[in-house]
Amino acid sequence: MLDTEVPDLVTRAGGPTEHQPDGAFIAPEHPYVARTSQYVLKSGDTFVVNDPLGDINGFDDGLFVNDTRTLSQLRLTFGGRAPSLLSGNVSSDNTSFTAHLTNRPLPPVGGGFTPEGVIHVDRMRVLAGTVLYEAITLTNYGSTEAVVPLSISFGCDFKDMFEVRGLSRPKRGTIAAPLVSRDEVRHSYTGLDCVERSVRIAFAPQPDQLAQDRADYSITLPAQACVSIYLSVAVDAHKLAAATCSEPPGAQVAQPPHSSHPAHLTQIDAVRPRVGRAAVRAALASAHLSMRERRRATARIRTSNPLFNGWLERSFADLGLLTTDLPTGPYPYAGIPWFSTPFGRDAVVTSLQMLWLQPWLARGVLSFLAEYQAREDSAFRDASTGKIMHEMRKSEMAGTGEVPFALYYGGVDTTPLFVVLAGAYFARTADEAFIDELWPALERAAQWVAGVCDKNPHGLVDYQSTSDRGLANQGWKDSHDSVFHADGRMPDGPIALVEVQAYACAAFDTMAKLASRRGLVDAAARYAARSETLRERVEALFWMPEANFYGIALDGHGELCRVLASNAGHLLAFGLPSRERGEAVASKLESTQFHTGWGVRTLAANQPRFNPMSYHNGSVWPHDNALCARGLACYGDKPAAVRLLQALFEAAVNFDMRLPELFCGFMRQRGEPPTAYPVACLPQAWAAGAPFMMLEACLGLTIDAQREQILIEQPALPEGIDWLEVSNLRVGRKTVTITFSRVGGKIVASADKSDVRVAAVL
Repeated sequence: MLDTEVPDLVTRAGGPTEHQPDGAFIAPEHPYVARTSQYVLKSGDTFVVNDPLGDINGFDDGLFVNDTRTLSQLRLTFGGRAPSLLSGNVSSDNTSFTAHLTNRPLPPVGGGFTPEGVIHVDRMRVLAGTVLYEAITLTNYGSTEAVVPLSISFGCDFKDMFEVRGLSRPKRGTIAAPLVSRDEVRHSYTGLDCVERSVRIAFAPQPDQLAQDRADYSITLPAQACVSIYLSVAVDAHKLAAATCSEPPGAQVAQPPHSSHPAHLTQIDAVRPRVGRAAVRAALASAHLSMRERRRATARIRTSNPLFNGWLERSFADLGLLTTDLPTGPYPYAGIPWFSTPFGRDAVVTSLQMLWLQPWLARGVLSFLAEYQAREDSAFRDASTGKIMHEMRKSEMAGTGEVPFALYYGGVDTTPLFVVLAGAYFARTADEAFIDELWPALERAAQWVAGVCDKNPHGLVDYQSTSDRGLANQGWKDSHDSVFHADGRMPDGPIALVEVQAYACAAFDTMAKLASRRGLVDAAARYAARSETLRERVEALFWMPEANFYGIALDGHGELCRVLASNAGHLLAFGLPSRERGEAVASKLESTQFHTGWGVRTLAANQPRFNPMSYHNGSVWPHDNALCARGLACYGDKPAAVRLLQALFEAAVNFDMRLPELFCGFMRQRGEPPTAYPVACLPQAWAAGAPFMMLEACLGLTIDAQREQILIEQPALPEGIDWLEVSNLRVGRKTVTITFSRVGGKIVASADKSDVRVAAVL
């Protein structure tokens, strides 16, 4: 997932990475680029990324608020030296970060000498709103008194997220001179968007010396005693009055297209930071409570395998971390650090992944996307009436119009997927009142899809960017080189991606069913006819008999891009192909051309532009694999779906129980772990949601809320899992617990005594 053509320049070193013309990744020469141990906390539109020591070094890390890096440096030193790392970890529910550190030999102060490994340092951090709280506790385990020279250095660069990712700007706003008091420093910046952003860094107790970039303490610590230092970093932002600031042409504020009230984007109330033990404890208690309440509303899964349980729990926790409470309801932000903001496609796919366990997430996503549905055409935003937004940004460069992403619609697949999610949500919940409320937005979305089909000479859903600063490719593989011909040529637009046609067919089928329920017989017939016509055209135009597979896209001249890519697996997930062709695709996805042993690659190994280190041309994406697993199960290859689940689980074990956005697509080698992609987001919402879609497919579970029943078809589980229990599974107002057990080589489902009917499908 990329925002611009620049995101191929996404970097973990603060400057652009390089790519060869074929998309190969070339790491910049910087010691931090290979760093995989970064730790993340998030609260609303605020997140912090730091290293295992708890330090922020100003590369791709920092404290970010509304897509702006506010705090770019935060380092703890003792006598000018960094402490030694014992361990650094985020809590299991993602609410706090703790680093355990110890001193290196301390310089003699007042005649005393403190050897290394005597002082234990507990550095605990938590986020609440736009305030970062930190407690630094020092304990002297030595037999004599120690004098500890401690310094906390800090800095604020107020860089836009796109600057952090490598974009250069010809002009920036104004950084004011820092204001320093006895226990607080205030940094501020007035952007070109006329927003003043401020950071207050406060300390308790009062430092011995405080400068604009450093707080110094000299701590006398008796033997076996401990002392704590507290700091808080509070961010506020407010729009300046028109009389004091002139906005540049093209300045934007993202707000609902049909609403006159501004969205909750830049205005952040000024906060006088509280500092001390009570403030840290209150922030921690609030964070724990928020995560606990979200987890309580979700069905729970337990298995006989502790490692598998750990993977699922980490995935649940990551989704809880990324889910943000917006006025329209909960919304999963796409990923950290680059995509901690609303994305349309990612949120819809994540909601589909989690629908059977937490349908409330889909409702929040549908509400938000309906609120921001395009009501007019805009070339700059790649918008047209009825289209569902691709992404929203709240940073300075988005606000000034330097990039078109304040509210951007350059995604061809989000609109049909929005309709598909609405239909799936209704089937899961029978929430007819909400669908009634959503119906005008669904009609507008379906009309947009139909209108695009009508303009295409082959009746397909296609795309071509109307913004010179927007995305050239507008499917989920949106890097510049992800769609090409079999000879490596880049296709002319408009481009019709194969998987998008499956989404559109499913959207028309959904509209036919929903229209029929509303008594709109003629509309239902029209939607059903459109679906069938589009399905026939896909079979006629995309099938490659010589390869027993579907091509990736049709270009603007009607020429098929005869490339074998994982996109075809999405056709299976949404039920487009005939049975025979679907089984052929499934067989190919299982072959070593695609399957690495860790998962299915985005591109078959014998294709042009294949590179296992590229972003989209040979890497492994967990969410892509989840959709492929769903497709494999739909076309009768349940064992292949189970093997895919097993492969991703084993990959997750090697990634500390947490699947990244993507990883490299090298073949699995005995004794070697999967190879990390160096700039992947972690956590990433649809990577965290992947195991749940795969598990749903393997269990063969279908929830019919209208009939208050659950159907289970040929359930299967990976080896090493003897039983799996799903509890607190809500169907309407009722709940049910289902246990899947391995009996005589088969998986057998049984339910507790409940009013929910659970039946096997033979």
